Amino acid sequence: MKRNIITSSLCLVLSTGIYAAQQEVQTDSRLHSVRENIDQEAVMQKKEISVTNNIKHMFKDARISGQIRTMYSGYEQKESNVDNNYATALGGKLKYELAELNGFNAGVAFYTSHDLNFVTGENTHHNNELSSSDGSYTQLAEAYVNYNYKDLNFRVGRQILDTPLADSDDIRMISNTFEAYTATYSYKGFDFMAGNIQSWQGGDADLDTPWVQTGQNGTNFGGVSYSDMWELNLWYYNITDTTNAFYFDGGIEYEMKNDILIHSMVQYLNETELSTSGYATTIYGALLEVVTQGASLSIAYDKSLNDASTASFSGFGGGTLFTSMDTLILDDIADDRDAHALVASLGYEINKFNFLYAYGDFKGEKNSLAKRAHIIEQDVSLEYNANDEFLVVCVYSRQEDKENALKTDHDWNHFRLMLNYNF
Repeated sequence: MKRNIITSSLCLVLSTGIYAAQQEVQTDSRLHSVRENIDQEAVMQKKEISVTNNIKHMFKDARISGQIRTMYSGYEQKESNVDNNYATALGGKLKYELAELNGFNAGVAFYTSHDLNFVTGENTHHNNELSSSDGSYTQLAEAYVNYNYKDLNFRVGRQILDTPLADSDDIRMISNTFEAYTATYSYKGFDFMAGNIQSWQGGDADLDTPWVQTGQNGTNFGGVSYSDMWELNLWYYNITDTTNAFYFDGGIEYEMKNDILIHSMVQYLNETELSTSGYATTIYGALLEVVTQGASLSIAYDKSLNDASTASFSGFGGGTLFTSMDTLILDDIADDRDAHALVASLGYEINKFNFLYAYGDFKGEKNSLAKRAHIIEQDVSLEYNANDEFLVVCVYSRQEDKENALKTDHDWNHFRLMLNYNF
C-alpha cells in the first residue's frame, strides 16, 4: 500500500511538471461537488441515433457503443485488527441501440466486472467494491423502449437516470441504473421530468444484491431544471413508506471581465418521515466558485438539522449535496444528530490534464448518546484525457477520525487507478 501512495504522489509531481499553458474560462454548466467531478471522469459517450423510415433499417442503422475499463482499488486500513484490502478488475459496458422509426427505438446494455485474481487480495484482503464479494458481476443494466415526439420523450425499462436523488454515480466499475418509467419534456430552456422508479442496481445499491427496490412500492418523482446563465432545479420525490423529499437548488454563472467566472449556488432539501422509517431532515447548503485561466477555487457548505433518532437520505446514488466527497457524504454522520460539512477544493485544467484537490471537514453535534463526530477527508484526483476515447485517472483519498483517540473505520488511505477506453 505504501507503494500505492508513492505512485499517487508521483502522478502529482509529473502533472506539475507538465502543466505549462493556460486554458480560458469554460462557460458550460459547472459541476457542483467533488463527487460529481470524479463521477464525470469516465462517462460513456452517447452516440447519436439515426432516424429511418422502415423496420429493416432500424437494425441496419443500429448503433453499437461501449466501454472497456480496468481499475485497481486498494485501502490501507488504520483501524486495529482490520486488514488492508485491494482488488483489480477488468470489465466494461456493451450497448446496442436501434435506429428510430416513427419516434420509437430501443436499447440494451450489459455491464460487467471481473476481478483479476493475480492482482486481487483474498479473503479478508479482498476489496469487494469493484466486482462483488464473489469477484464477478454481470447485469443487463439497460433494457428500454423509447418513444420521442418533438420535445416529448417517454422511456420504459432499465435506464440511466441523473436526477438529484437518483443518479448513476459512475466512480467505480459498475455505475447505477434504474428500472423506471420516465417522461421528459423540453420547453424554452426548461427540462421537465416525471416518472416512477421501481428498482436499481450498481455500486451504490450493493453488488451482492442487484436490483434492489426503491421504496415499498417504488419511488414517484417529478422535477424541472433550467441551465443557462442561471441554474435551477426543483424536484419532489415520494419514496414510498420511506420519505417525501423536496429538493431545490439555484444560482448563477456570471462571467466578469479579465476572464473570470463566478459560480454561486444555494440548495435546500427537506425530507418528511413515512411509516417510521427514520428518514427526516432539513438541509441547507451553499457553494461559491471562482474560475480563471483554467484554475478553479470553490468553497461548499451544508448543514443538516435532524431530530433524535432520525437520519438524512441523500438518495439512490452519490447524492446531490455540494459537500459530497469521493467517499464521505453528510449522511455518514447525520444520524440522530445535527451535522455540517465544509469542503474547499482547488482544480486546474490544462490541455489533456485535469487536477483536483479537495479538503472536507465533517462535524456532527452530540447525539442521544452524547457522542460527537468529526471526520476529515482529503481527495486528490489527476486525470489524463489522451483523446475522446482513452482516459487515465488516479485518485488518492484519505480519511481521519478526529473525534476518537482509537482508530476507527473512518481512518484509512485509499488509492484508485483507472484506465478507460470508449468505443
